[in-house]
Amino acid sequence: MSVKLSKRLSSKKIKLPKDNVQGEILQKLGLEAYISAPLDSVSMLDISTWTLEDKAPLQLKDLPLAFLQRLWLLRQDARSPCCHPQHDIPKDDNKSPEEKINGVEDKTQCAINSLDLVTSVFISANTFLQQEIMVHMMQCQFAVPLVLPNIDPEEPSRFLLWPLRGVLGQWRSHSQDQNRRVQEGNLASTSMPIVSCIKLGRCGVSKSRVLNYVLNGPQSHSETFVHRGMDGGELPRRLSNGLVELGWYLPTGEINRDIFPFPMIISNLRGDSSTHEKSLKLLCQASSAVIVFCGDLREKEKHLLLSCKDIASMLILIDLSDKERKESSVVGFVEQNLKECIGLPEGSVLSGSTLSEEEVANKLGEILKGLLPDQLKSVTLEAAAKLALEIGLSVDEGPECKKAMSKVEEVLKGLGEGPAKFQMNQLPLQGPLWSKLAEIDKEESKQKKEGQEVDPQLQKEKKDILAQLSSYKMTPAMKSFTDALFTTDKIERTYFLTWLKMRLHQMQTKTQNSLQESITMLQTEEENAPNEHFDTPENGVRDSITDSDSFCTDSSIEEEAQQFSINGEFQDSGQHCEAVEEFILQSSNNTTELNNDDKAEPLESRHDPVTEEESHVASTEKEAEGAEMSEKGVCLEEQVSHQISKDQSSQLDSEESGTLNEEKRLDQPELTCVRPDSVPPAKPQTCREALFEDQVASKSQFPELHPDSLGLEHFMREMGLIFELTHVSPGSGNQNVLGLPSLATDLLLYGVPLELMDGNASNIPMCWLGCVFAELKRRLPQEELRTRVLTNLGVYHARNAEVLSAVFGVKFPERRGGVNKGVHMVALRLPDDLRKELECDFLLLIDVEGLCSVPADNSKNTLTHDNEMATFAAGLSDVLMHNISPFSDEFETIFTVTVNALLRTKERGSLPICQLLIQDEGINSILQASQLRHVSKMLQTATEERGNVDNHYLKTTTCTTCVKGPWSIMSLYEPVDAQYSESVLKLKGNLFGALKMCADKSKSLDLPEFMGRLCAVWDAVKSDSFSIGLQNTEIALAFSLLCTEFSKWEGIFLESIESWLKRASDKIFETKAKALHNSDQSDLLIELKKEAQEEVKLEVKKVISKGEAYLVRDDLHKINVQTFRPILMRNIDNLANRVTEELIQKLDIINESHCSLAQLKNFENLLEEKQESKLLALVQTSKATKILLQDAELEEEFEDVWSKTLSNFDFRPSETDDITSRVRDVLIQNLTSRGLLKHMKKLDSFGQIQTSSFQVADEYFGYRSRLKHMFEDNNKQQRLEAQQVASKMIDEYNQFVKDKSSLTADFSDSYIVELLEKIEKAVKEKSMEIRTAFEVDLKIYLCNAACQDFQKLHNRFAKDRELLACISASKIKYLAQFIYQFRKRDQCQRVAQAFTFLVIKPTVLDYINSRLGLHIVEDIKNQVKQFQSPQAFQKSLLEELINEDCFESFVKYLLSYDDFRVRKIQETVVAHLSESSSLGKWRQQGLGEIIGKIAAAVSQITEGTNGVLSDTKPLLETVCLILKRDADVEVNKALLNGPFFSITTEWHCFVKCLMELLATLRLELVQEFSQDADISQILYCLPVQPQDYLLLRVSGCNKRCPLCRAPCEEEEPDHEIHKALLHRPKGTLPYGSHSPSHTSFPDSMNQGKNNNAQDISVTCKDLNSLHPDWSSFSDDPDSQKGGDYWRYVLVRFNERFAEEFQHEPEKIPQEWKEITQEKALDSLREVFPTKESC
Repeated sequence: MSVKLSKRLSSKKIKLPKDNVQGEILQKLGLEAYISAPLDSVSMLDISTWTLEDKAPLQLKDLPLAFLQRLWLLRQDARSPCCHPQHDIPKDDNKSPEEKINGVEDKTQCAINSLDLVTSVFISANTFLQQEIMVHMMQCQFAVPLVLPNIDPEEPSRFLLWPLRGVLGQWRSHSQDQNRRVQEGNLASTSMPIVSCIKLGRCGVSKSRVLNYVLNGPQSHSETFVHRGMDGGELPRRLSNGLVELGWYLPTGEINRDIFPFPMIISNLRGDSSTHEKSLKLLCQASSAVIVFCGDLREKEKHLLLSCKDIASMLILIDLSDKERKESSVVGFVEQNLKECIGLPEGSVLSGSTLSEEEVANKLGEILKGLLPDQLKSVTLEAAAKLALEIGLSVDEGPECKKAMSKVEEVLKGLGEGPAKFQMNQLPLQGPLWSKLAEIDKEESKQKKEGQEVDPQLQKEKKDILAQLSSYKMTPAMKSFTDALFTTDKIERTYFLTWLKMRLHQMQTKTQNSLQESITMLQTEEENAPNEHFDTPENGVRDSITDSDSFCTDSSIEEEAQQFSINGEFQDSGQHCEAVEEFILQSSNNTTELNNDDKAEPLESRHDPVTEEESHVASTEKEAEGAEMSEKGVCLEEQVSHQISKDQSSQLDSEESGTLNEEKRLDQPELTCVRPDSVPPAKPQTCREALFEDQVASKSQFPELHPDSLGLEHFMREMGLIFELTHVSPGSGNQNVLGLPSLATDLLLYGVPLELMDGNASNIPMCWLGCVFAELKRRLPQEELRTRVLTNLGVYHARNAEVLSAVFGVKFPERRGGVNKGVHMVALRLPDDLRKELECDFLLLIDVEGLCSVPADNSKNTLTHDNEMATFAAGLSDVLMHNISPFSDEFETIFTVTVNALLRTKERGSLPICQLLIQDEGINSILQASQLRHVSKMLQTATEERGNVDNHYLKTTTCTTCVKGPWSIMSLYEPVDAQYSESVLKLKGNLFGALKMCADKSKSLDLPEFMGRLCAVWDAVKSDSFSIGLQNTEIALAFSLLCTEFSKWEGIFLESIESWLKRASDKIFETKAKALHNSDQSDLLIELKKEAQEEVKLEVKKVISKGEAYLVRDDLHKINVQTFRPILMRNIDNLANRVTEELIQKLDIINESHCSLAQLKNFENLLEEKQESKLLALVQTSKATKILLQDAELEEEFEDVWSKTLSNFDFRPSETDDITSRVRDVLIQNLTSRGLLKHMKKLDSFGQIQTSSFQVADEYFGYRSRLKHMFEDNNKQQRLEAQQVASKMIDEYNQFVKDKSSLTADFSDSYIVELLEKIEKAVKEKSMEIRTAFEVDLKIYLCNAACQDFQKLHNRFAKDRELLACISASKIKYLAQFIYQFRKRDQCQRVAQAFTFLVIKPTVLDYINSRLGLHIVEDIKNQVKQFQSPQAFQKSLLEELINEDCFESFVKYLLSYDDFRVRKIQETVVAHLSESSSLGKWRQQGLGEIIGKIAAAVSQITEGTNGVLSDTKPLLETVCLILKRDADVEVNKALLNGPFFSITTEWHCFVKCLMELLATLRLELVQEFSQDADISQILYCLPVQPQDYLLLRVSGCNKRCPLCRAPCEEEEPDHEIHKALLHRPKGTLPYGSHSPSHTSFPDSMNQGKNNNAQDISVTCKDLNSLHPDWSSFSDDPDSQKGGDYWRYVLVRFNERFAEEFQHEPEKIPQEWKEITQEKALDSLREVFPTKESC
């Protein structure tokens, strides 16, 4: 965990440039404040650690926090800029442009580019947080920034080297040998090829998507680089232009899986390369190859391309130009002349304009494969940083960083000789003397516990060891280490600690890689395989550790001399000692006072300014405090019988004074810590120093360390032992160590773990811890000392540190190749909300590392040390997380240690809540978790007080969570598990849930109490004061088997009880069904409860017998029977009590639920009955008014039904409470607030029944008021006004009670509050000179009345409260059902109505009309003679014309013969129907027939559909088909198409509506048919027109005379010769109508008859030859029958014909003029004789 930035860094305010787009984005994201005070690693506590759920961002300002939260959870959507605004928030569409980003409003889903979001967070974070962000981005396989653009365009971009130093990776390169080794390295200092990608010109291909395909393959879902196809990637970039990103490819060694055989880096320059010349120049100089995505280039870009060629090691062009525009572009000639111009080699130009992005990536990948590894140079990012400085970019590693790096190199001098030798020389206190001293202390404790005297030999050995330790002098490495930590610059200190860890890991990785390479070479040499070894350039990877070393030592840094001088305030060491002794004594007292249920609470580290100022250790005040803490530690040693004599103290002073700086003042005799540069470089060793080193060398050598074993924790442990040595062996030290506890406290508060126990030596530096906790207590506010402890317990390869880092963001020492055993602690300060919830201020996280590991020396005490560590950690814990490793093959050992620790902790009376973490779902992990869950549950039950076990607590205590990594830094580039984020949040939720249980279970401990518990637990561990010995390995397995057996017994027991409960339940239901009396039901329940207790006792006896038999089954259990029996009996007792209690509760619930269900059913029946009547009425109303009721109207109707149902329903009586006290309390509160306390005595009689009405008394008026009105009306007016106010208020009260009682709600105190406010308002409105006693009495009077009135309301709602609550909760459902039923019925009514009037009615009318036409035709044929034949019809027409004597009619007849006769037929039909009564009869008859057929069709599909929900549309279609099939009635089914007729309803209800509507339709049509109708309209609607049939009958063959257009009157149906019986004279036709003249008319009236005969004869002969299909035309004009008819007509209208046809009047012979109308009619009769005449 990084250190928070020093305040001095934020003293200079950095203002955003005005009109700066980049600054506006930071403001929109809410990050402008972090420009001057950047986010740091500690900020992640608030952002991530305490976040228990994944909340979607609602607005832009939530995006940065969401990005960090998701990134820490390793989610693939971490970079998503999508917001999910709440839709219920009113939207403001009138937002100003300032409230939008790039024209996109805040409510838009993606309002910012993803790269802008990432860049903004990096700009707002300090370098240490940037490093952690990069590590997490690397785990997510995201690209990370290399060059970060500045928010001020005038300032250079920043090269991020320091964050990249923390990025580690693992890979396995391909090679010819069979032993390819896994390499691990720092990706900033590891040499590998860098391929940089830029874009010139515009092109449609996404460069980033192509690079993703290159890195991950087209089938991968990993998106290393953000591209336009991702969320937010399509939006324009505003802040990230100029950003250079890095993406790594790390091969796994699997040929079929890997894309490239060697690791490589791909960098990506964002934006237009021509506008970021420095970044482009850096990439060209530092890269192994530069890939240019060329679009349509301009001249400027061509020159830029040429410059890139000059400085780049290798240039690869990808031609992506537009072919249509290629002629006018530079790229169009790339392959021809530009390639030659810039001297590109063959294969350096890739044409990709016609290729897809995937195809471009494939070709580019093939090119890169061909270049790896020989043709691409390897580069380190460290070297690139140096180039960046030369180019003009800024590098983030400033003077503080360089200074810290140089100090690290000084500390690690000599590490090259090997970790073991370095530890022996520079960290000697962790050697065998410390371990031996621990063994002696434990042996002494055991002897004291047993009441024996301490063995003199042990005392002698201890004295010898202390004598040897007394010669210790702080080594150069530790001196440099502590001096570096004592710096006043917190940034420098953080750089120092971080670089020290990275440098150690870097050097150890180099050693490990070299060792593996040597082994590989040895193996290959033995196999004599050709080309067995390939050097680093072939491998493509070169470690640049040497470069890193030189890089750190190039700068010369002047170190500042720092001294820890002791102030005069601390010369009185006696007072100082007393202060420390008081804290330790307090801790010891707390130890003895701890109860068995006490638990320690967790601590949390959070930055606060006070702590930062207190940690300024270079100040004189802090030096003095350090001295005070050291002297307190001296007093602590006096407590543990290590006295420091005055001689020893003086000797210590004299020895230390020899190392002091020469400039030390004489008035400061105390010890000071000397800086490295103040120590003479060639100071000879003193005798005591030589003696110490010789003694150390003479002892057993240091355990040989693994190459990866040395870490920061070793230096921190040595620092604690230096301080411990000062107290254990007075006079042993020669350095001032008084400030070390203060320094450790400072580091603890900043997240550096504090080692509680040295697991290798199995020892605890108690004085050191006591002083550190005392300093911690001094620094913190006294009210913020409550703690809870959460411990992670797992074996050495369970990745304990990584788990805690993933969940809480803390940094514990991580497991490497070798294991450093120890118990470490981090303190986290809780946020305010969690403090209240968890009832503590600090969460102390404890990590146990190295458990069950085998040291290099195969020490015999390994198992004992493991048991001691596990017992110690479990004894301190409130919550214990068992981290189960998926790689463990030593289940028995691990399980034994864990169970033994729990058993010993339980023996002390307190047991932590256990949580289980498995890292896979394999069978081994699941079995281990199952076993541990049984053990923890059984022990937890046995630990609880009898009768005080929360069943819910027991069920939820032990939770198992599966979280599948990645825990390691990068495990061969494996993708993150998709469920990882959810699993981590679930695990965190379970852990905090357990901590909340602790808050309910026990009180938290403050720091002194925690220290007391630590001392007590360690004392118990040292003395082995447990019934289960630390070396006992059998009892754990035996107890585990017992837990498993008990779990089986419990399962059988619960199955038997469940079977009995089912039988009892059936009996209750049977009894209820018989409706027995209430007393019988109650007696049955009592009987069943007694039977339940007996049943439990019987089953418990069976379990006890099984347990007793199991405990004496074999020798192992017999030995431990005294330990196991109490635990087993307690669990059995708890099981019996718990099951008995649950059984009785379930019986009550079953009985009550059955009664409630019956009551609910009755209520629903009553409600359904009232709803049914209301629905019928509403449907009828809707049908009658044809108005659709709205939901609001239906809700009102339902409320009426609901109120009546509730008031009429008979609830079961239940207990009620009196509301008088509640009313009285509200009244007292009101009078108090009104300042009317003097009237409180009037409430003594409150609640009594009032028998009289309210009367106004004289005491309500003041003396002066009464005196004033005495002589006027004896105060009557005043009293009258007051009485009116009271009466009016009483009336309002009555209405108020009525309104409240009508509501479906119980009485509420707010009713009285509202009533009192009404009274105050009424008194205030009436201006009266009256005392407050009037208001008080009126309030008391009405409140008394309210007690009685509202008590009735309360009693009503107090009946069966649960049932009422259930009914009220379902009111919305009932309302919805009511509205639904109405809508369905109304819809059913409307659909039936629509079907009736849209489908049925037209069908009925069509059926009637289809037959009506034929009826009319037959009737007219039978009754009208003129329609007997065509000649009869022609005769009737001519007779009618001559009788009418109308010229116009003759003209219409002659010119429009067809229309004329049709009109005459229609007039005849209308006249006939008007006179006849048959039309109504025919229509009535057809109506009856069709309605009957429809009813029959509907009835055929009604059977069996009662109460069945059906879709109406197919049923209606079936009705139509039945009508077609059985009644031959055609129905237009097309009208049924669409959703309107497709409703789901009860078919019988629909049929009922339909039948009613059919009856209504019949009545309407009958009434319509009985009324006078328009005959013409009726005929118009007929499908069969009568006039058409009649016309067809009388029309004949429809041939016309070619001369006069007279119709053919031949009646034979198949005649061939046409004949017109009555030709028309020429004058009756217009000229030009026909060619030859008509034979019946003479050419000239002046010529005689005989003279014309010859000409006429010739003409007729010609006509016969022209028209042979007509009968021969007569030569004699007089030979035509009926000729007198037309002669009469011509004579009658000759002038009119001439005028009409526009010709001269015809010359008419005299004999024509003599023809009368009668003769004309007679001629007709001759031509058309009737049947009678014939």
